[in-house]
Amino acid sequence: MTSSPHLYTLRNAAGMRVTISALGGTLRSWRAPDRYHKVADVLLGFPDEQGYAANAPYFGALIGRCANRIAGAGFTLDGVRHQLERNEGEHHLHGGRIGLHLARWQAEPEDGGLLLRHVSPDGEGGYPGNLELRVRYRLDDDGSLRIDYQASTDAPTPVSLSSHGYFNLNGGVAGIGDHLMRIAADRYLPVDGQRIPLGQPAPVAGSAFDFRRAAPIGARLGWPEPQLAQGGGFDHCYCLGPAGDLREVAWVCDPASGRELTVSTTEAGLQFYTGNFLAGVPGRAGRPYAIHDGFCLEAQAFPNQINSPAARAVVLRPGQLYQQTTVYRLAVQAAA
Repeated sequence: MTSSPHLYTLRNAAGMRVTISALGGTLRSWRAPDRYHKVADVLLGFPDEQGYAANAPYFGALIGRCANRIAGAGFTLDGVRHQLERNEGEHHLHGGRIGLHLARWQAEPEDGGLLLRHVSPDGEGGYPGNLELRVRYRLDDDGSLRIDYQASTDAPTPVSLSSHGYFNLNGGVAGIGDHLMRIAADRYLPVDGQRIPLGQPAPVAGSAFDFRRAAPIGARLGWPEPQLAQGGGFDHCYCLGPAGDLREVAWVCDPASGRELTVSTTEAGLQFYTGNFLAGVPGRAGRPYAIHDGFCLEAQAFPNQINSPAARAVVLRPGQLYQQTTVYRLAVQAAA
């Protein structure tokens, strides 16, 4: 591993380089070869440091205390009402304006990887309790970037952590329309116009959301589906089954470059987002990004779960340890 002020680079024997910033614990880049041995960055990001000071799209950042949206920016826990910061209309998104994505994490090398530490203080974003966090990044020679999350608290608080990397497996030479996607889920959470879950999961069968067999993302974006039209694309959580064992839940391939990405996680939810608000955001290639220039696969608990009957699953109490593992693995298909 190499480092410069606030930036740390993990390398592996396959010629990959993953650069991580202590600001937001952010995945700044992931340079990887294609089937023709041409190296490119498969992550979207800003062209300079200025963009990361606010990071409105959350490029590559660690997300929390609660990833995704909390309706009405509040919840009741143990009979006490907690008002959170409103940073998306009337709702709370990704931990608030100054969430973990803008925290200055303490970073140190550990066992060939990188360990990040941070304490989110009581009251930050409206959340109760001091939350102690540890996140470990490790890049293995098989192309696996493993992210292990741990957290403990001194007061009951909801916790759902995630990573918000935007991928484009062709290295940014085109959008993601030709990418083939497969997601191992037969249900997803429909949302209202403000992207808050409507209630019960819906079956993916017969809809644009059915990725149980690989399908091109671009073709699905063109389906006449009201759930897609209201948000400009996919921004929905897939129901993966109970949280617990690490298992593969998604696969994406760019046929042109041969790069393929698999996602494995211990989490119950996977948010699939197609960069619906990227238009005009400054990009690395000397041009602004366009809509659908990247996709996110964010492993997490369900959005607004703290206000659902399953709230107990996202509440962390003193003496308990929150743990989550997600692995993104990049590989290359041989030419046909």
